[in-house]
Amino acid sequence: MKLKKINENLQRALVENGLTEANEMQQDTFSTIKSGQDCVIIAPAKSGKTTTLVINVIQRLEKEFEESPRALIIVPNKEKLIEMKILFEKFGNYTDLRVYGVHDKGDIDFDKNHISLGIDVLIGTPNRISEMFASAGFDVNRLKMYIIEDADELLRLRFDTKLARMSEAMGKTQRILFTENVTERIDSFADRIMIEPVFFEMDDEDFEEEEEEKEQD
Repeated sequence: MKLKKINENLQRALVENGLTEANEMQQDTFSTIKSGQDCVIIAPAKSGKTTTLVINVIQRLEKEFEESPRALIIVPNKEKLIEMKILFEKFGNYTDLRVYGVHDKGDIDFDKNHISLGIDVLIGTPNRISEMFASAGFDVNRLKMYIIEDADELLRLRFDTKLARMSEAMGKTQRILFTENVTERIDSFADRIMIEPVFFEMDDEDFEEEEEEKEQD
């Protein structure tokens, strides 16, 4: 995959999994996310948002480091958590990043014990992450990335207060929202937790054109 100064181990794993060409979203957002700037990425369903997320987290964290998580990713449900963990396993195959997921039906004491052993990426549903956050289940002082996947869905379900409360306790951390739609709630939430975010908006036509070019090739 041709992205400027991409990590060699990440590049190798992507190629082995058939990702040899970056789509427009991945090309446009890579440098900004790598720089640590806050951003909101708007793109339709099945456009590669989760893949883009995982690629950029691996790029920024690179390898195992200390004990506390450096990336916190909020997902709407257990199914999305599992999907994301599988991508981390595939694309992080040549790194030693430690990825762990928590959800509402898991054993919170078991989760806390596992996290205390040391992880780099923590993925979780908003209720479980908020519960662990309130009980000091993990340290936010080493976080480099706070990412919310399917942000429009989570805000529609009124998780904005919980998500904002966690953000307020993190201090200087890159914040990224992935969403299918731009809504007033998304704009308001971005203003609330971010510092001069960059907005990237992709529409269906961008990805339809890419598919047509692939077919012609």
